[in-house]
Amino acid sequence: MVIKPDIDLLLSKVDSKYTLCIVSARRARQINGMVHGVRDQALLTMQASQIASITSTKPLTLAMEEIASGDIGYERTAESYK
Repeated sequence: MVIKPDIDLLLSKVDSKYTLCIVSARRARQINGMVHGVRDQALLTMQASQIASITSTKPLTLAMEEIASGDIGYERTAESYK
C-alpha cells in the first residue's frame, strides 16, 4: 500500500511530526465542517451522485494534500499554532 502524499514530503513542509499532526487535524476539522454544511444544503438541491463526489475524499486526506502542495501553512505562537 502506498501512502500519498509521501511522509517525507509532508515533513519537509513542517518542523516536526507533532506539528504535522496538529496542523493536519485542525485543517481536517475545518474541512469536515465545510463538507457537512455543503452536504446539508446539497441534500435539498443535488442528486445523490453529485453529493457523493463532493464528500468521497476524507477530510484528513484533503488536509494532508493541502499541506504537501503548500496551500496552507502555520504560524507557531507562544501557546499554540495558527
